[in-house]
Amino acid sequence: MKIGRGLMVTKKLLWSLKHDRRSLVLILFAPVMAMFVFGIAFSGEVDDVKVVVLDQDEGLFIPQLNLTVIISHEVLSNIEKGKLSITIVESYNEGVEDVESGRYRSFVHFPENFTRSLLLPILEPGATVENGTLSIRSDQSNVNVASEVQKAFANALLKTIEDRGYTSPLSVDTSSPIYGKGAEFIDMFVPGIMGFVVFLLTTLLTLITFVGERTNGTLDRLLASSVTEGEIVLGYAVAFSMIGMVQVAILLSLAMLVFDIIVVGNPLIAFLIASLLAVVSVSLGILLSSLAQREAQAIQFFPFLVLPAFLLSGVFWPLEAIPEWLRPVSYIVPVTYAVEGLRSVLLRGWGLTDIWFDILILVLFALVFLSGAVISLKMRKK
Repeated sequence: MKIGRGLMVTKKLLWSLKHDRRSLVLILFAPVMAMFVFGIAFSGEVDDVKVVVLDQDEGLFIPQLNLTVIISHEVLSNIEKGKLSITIVESYNEGVEDVESGRYRSFVHFPENFTRSLLLPILEPGATVENGTLSIRSDQSNVNVASEVQKAFANALLKTIEDRGYTSPLSVDTSSPIYGKGAEFIDMFVPGIMGFVVFLLTTLLTLITFVGERTNGTLDRLLASSVTEGEIVLGYAVAFSMIGMVQVAILLSLAMLVFDIIVVGNPLIAFLIASLLAVVSVSLGILLSSLAQREAQAIQFFPFLVLPAFLLSGVFWPLEAIPEWLRPVSYIVPVTYAVEGLRSVLLRGWGLTDIWFDILILVLFALVFLSGAVISLKMRKK
């Protein structure tokens, strides 16, 4: 195999793309659109949740202060501004009906002895108090919204107790994380989207273009010439890997400049990982093209590329959340290793010596797919 002839195929392919506006749009603007759509859609927080509250708390008279303290009022005033939209109701049944009708997300009930059950054991140790539990009944058809309501009231209750100078008997210190200090969901999410977008767009672009070359006869003319199958695969791999690296540079720039994600490690190492994924994607696209005779058939591979990369690679939720019987499939999806490597570099600050395994697996994927592509071309020629 002569590298020079392979690079001639690369030059020819890049020259043809220069006049293909559809492909240029896909190469340059599709990554930008995908990053913005995913980034904006998933970077927001749950706010302005509609909640109904029944406050029957009678409070507790404290002789030392000569006043009646009503903790429920203080809890409601300590709810984070903008987080909940609270409406007061007059009866328990009314609150339940409001949630059942879909007008509100949660119903919160402060019982009559709420303050008494909370403060009396603190003021008079050993005192016997009837249980006065705060009740939150939510519409849990949307678990994320329901959990935000619970979190808002838990935080407000804790702040109320601290404001009164009391301390909880148990505290959990999360102020000194080992990695990702100050990280938010978007910081974890964007590296995953980078890997997903690079894999999807590069694979599909390679697959459709290669099938198009076969359909218009260009591939047959190349095979009939002195250019070998290995040189053809090399030429295509170099060309589309260069395109993939352009997409990687665009996505990484957007992540850092627009979404302002946390970058602890070296961005060049992150670029290397994403570029390796682009090479893997090109190799897979060429390999899959041997199974499609027309562009319409190539599109049918879309679900088989999207679903594993979208659902099983850790882009949206951790691998630990995937059922154990299905988890092994995650480890044969290249995006899994790219996403883990990107997060390790950007959020943990790891270097090459720490992520060598992820890089090795990506290189092995590329070699296996490239070898398969060469073999498939040789079989087709026969």
